Amino acid sequence: MGNFLAGKVVAVTGAGRGIGRAVALAAAADGAKVVVNDYGVAVDGASPTSEVAEAVVKEIGAAGGDAVAVADDISTMAGGQRVVDAALSSYGRLDGVVCVAGILRERMLFNMTEAEWDPVVATHLKGTFTVFRAASAVMRGQRAGTLIGFTSGNHQGSVSQANYSAAKGGIISLVRSAALGLHKYGVTANAVAPVARTRMSAGVPTELTEIGEPEDVAAFVVYLLSDAARDAGVTGQVYTVAGPKIAVWAQPRELRAAYADGGSWTPERIAESLPGSVGTDPMPMLARLAAMEAAARAGERPNT
Repeated sequence: MGNFLAGKVVAVTGAGRGIGRAVALAAAADGAKVVVNDYGVAVDGASPTSEVAEAVVKEIGAAGGDAVAVADDISTMAGGQRVVDAALSSYGRLDGVVCVAGILRERMLFNMTEAEWDPVVATHLKGTFTVFRAASAVMRGQRAGTLIGFTSGNHQGSVSQANYSAAKGGIISLVRSAALGLHKYGVTANAVAPVARTRMSAGVPTELTEIGEPEDVAAFVVYLLSDAARDAGVTGQVYTVAGPKIAVWAQPRELRAAYADGGSWTPERIAESLPGSVGTDPMPMLARLAAMEAAARAGERPNT
């Protein structure tokens, strides 16, 4: 057992398997008391079971740690609140939340149904909100705490995961909003975009050239939960963790601007001016998609 998180109480959603489980185990190993939340569903969000969260609690206990299980659906406000309430009733405080829970329902945009859109956005984006909402009220009173959301490189866009990509992009904006709104209360907020071998990444139709294990991601999350990250002023950031690689994403910013003579534009003047002045920002995923399609036509598994 370490002590990087000694004295802290941490809640982790989606903690029954994969990265969430690795985070819960790592936090406990570094001294935190852990609320293990997992609704226990399959990758597509079906067939919930409470046994998944309980199994991780037993693992933590067997290793000498302290944890409680909450097998709730965090896509509801009541579910998110119960995760936070479990920390308060069991341990009297809450120092960090890590929102890993997620599901996949893949479909091309023109075929995607409401039943495929709503649960994915609800689990990823709303599920992060419900826990952040309940936790931030506690942390504001404590004047300290850490919120961590899980996003994905797919926030750039995805061919057959418009629901997932939209939710992951929303999580980034939610994290940045939380960082701005809670800064004066001593609360930090960051996002992690992991690339790791999990049951969700197993179905990726490309060969990932940069990928690690859930434990790589967990080590970074433990850092973000620690006083060391707080003291370094780490907030409002998006980090990729892929095995030995840690990368930070750029903050949104304007690239170029043009102003209309006389203060107004017409479609004709825009057509004349925009290509040579404001222009476009090339979309890396488009070039990558073309390479993937070429590899697929050649009978190869594309690399990304």
